[in-house]
Formats: sequence, structure tokens, C-alpha cells
Amino acid sequence: MQQPPFTALAQVYNAIMSDVEYDAWADFVLTYARDSHFEPRTALDLACGTGGFSAELQRAGLQVTGLDGSAEMLAIAAQQLNDVPLIQGDLRHWELPADLPQHYDLITCVFDSLNNLTGDGELLLALRLMQRHLAPNGLLAFDVNTRLGVRELWEGNVLEGLAPMPDGREVHYQWSHSYDESAKLGVVQAFCRVLDDHGQQEEFVEVHHERGYDPPELHVALREAGFAGWEIIEYPDYADPESDSVRVWVFAWLQKADG
Repeated sequence: MQQPPFTALAQVYNAIMSDVEYDAWADFVLTYARDSHFEPRTALDLACGTGGFSAELQRAGLQVTGLDGSAEMLAIAAQQLNDVPLIQGDLRHWELPADLPQHYDLITCVFDSLNNLTGDGELLLALRLMQRHLAPNGLLAFDVNTRLGVRELWEGNVLEGLAPMPDGREVHYQWSHSYDESAKLGVVQAFCRVLDDHGQQEEFVEVHHERGYDPPELHVALREAGFAGWEIIEYPDYADPESDSVRVWVFAWLQKADG
């Protein structure tokens, strides 16, 4: 019943995450770009999953490429995205095919995807690849849960609900969160039961681990990755993070678009 992370979950992901504000996140990112006198035309959406954020970037007029480590998630993305090249790749070690652009105006990695990098130095590996594929005047945008955010992910440490799926089935999900003090990692056990009209059911569990990243760690990693400048702010008001911030957004560049 236990499956690797982001495999069995792909079939129910869009149903469970139907209320995620991908449109507001895209507006948040593109407004920051416009306020920096920058109008991106191409985007590379890393950890694109089933394509929710990629779709919003495409809807805004960008030429989008998506990359994700899960073949199962990419298979769902392919069903809902048109004219978006999709590549399977690990955030720490990915390569782009030679027939695709190698540099992008905008590189994104949202929904705390970078928190899945739990080993020492893995965030730096990912940021170096992003830096390598960012256009000279381009913009990198990503969000991460802080250490506090990973420690206190949800109030009550349980999420539970019932969500309809497009094929008429329903998914009952119960996700529980704990914190491994010795490893300094958040642990999410995602249990899902898929039910059809005939009472038949399919169950699976995935266990996900997240490592929190605080602004001081992000400053060091961005500098070592070769970015010239960056801002660490909060959503949705672009304010400076507080000591009790549970999630932050990072915007980084090789050189400012406005010079």
C-alpha cells in the first residue's frame, strides 16, 4: 500500500489541490517582474507537478517548459497542457534536451517544492542549475517553508477531506504531519482512499519529508550559486519576512532588468 512520493498521488492530486491559488501565485510573480520593469516571454517551471502553475503562466502569454521528477505527475500534466514541453528531471541534476531553449526569462519553482531537498548541499545544487539556465536579464522565483513552517505545518497536524474526481470517483484523504527532531525534518504521511459508485476502493500511502530553509540559509546559498541579487519577501504583500514567518518567497537575478 505504501508508494514512493509523488507516484500514486498523481491520480488524485488535482482533486485534492483544487483550491490551490495558482492564479494568484502567478499574478504575484508576474507583478513583481513588471514592477521591476521586466516582461518575461519564456518560462521554465521546475517541479511543475500536474501543471497547475505552468497553465497559469501559459495563460498569461508565456512560452512555458515544465520539468518534474515524477513521471506519473508529468503524465497528468500532459493531459491538461497544450504546447508545453515536459521533461522528467531531478531538481539537483536535470538537463534540458538540445532541441529546447537552454536559457529562460523566468524560472519558477513553487509550492514549497525545494523543501523536498533534504540533504546537505542539495539546495545549492538546485540553485546552481537554475542560475546556469537563467537568461542574463532573467528572474528566478520560488517559495519555501521556513524551519518553523516545516515544524508547524498545519494547525492540529492533520488534513482530512473528501474530494470529487473528474471521472466520477471520490478520494478520501487524511494527511498527518509530524516533526522528526533528530533529523530536523517535517514528515507528512499522505493516506488516500479512492472510491467508485460500486463501493470498490483503492488505498495508498505516501510518506514525504521536508527540510525547512530560513532566510539566512537562503542568502548564503543564493550567493554561492552565483546570483547577483535577490529579495526574500512574503506573499501576498511583498513585505519583509518576520521571525515567525512560516513561508517565504525568493526573487533572484543575475542582473537587474532595469539596469
